[in-house]
Amino acid sequence: MKKVDHIGIAVQSIDESLAFYTNVLGFQCIGVEEVVSQQVKVAFLDACNIKLELLESLDHNGPIAKFIERRGEGIHHVALGVDSIEKRIAELKEKGIQMIDDTPRTGAAQTRIAFMHPRSAHGVLFELSEKRHVEEK
Repeated sequence: MKKVDHIGIAVQSIDESLAFYTNVLGFQCIGVEEVVSQQVKVAFLDACNIKLELLESLDHNGPIAKFIERRGEGIHHVALGVDSIEKRIAELKEKGIQMIDDTPRTGAAQTRIAFMHPRSAHGVLFELSEKRHVEEK
């Protein structure tokens, strides 16, 4: 693992939550996008030494909506930056870690992501996050 890339926070409404994170805490919003394949709208915030990712469900049956229904708003996951996501998934599985995603999928900002099952991580949902390298022209 390279570093903690970001912390995902489930919220009912990004529009309502942003006021707290920007006006009260002073963090800067650096981007908002919808990831339809994940059924979420996300907002990334620069929180000085780490990014925060606010997650709002686009579907009342989506994973974030279900999370909020069970647990309320709050920390959803911790994302760990990796270089070779396929290699890291294989290493974790060799160590007996149960993965939610056996193969990477596309997340926000076109990153490649895969989640470890919380049962294998002492109740914490960890996301592996590999930034796509864009070739300069």
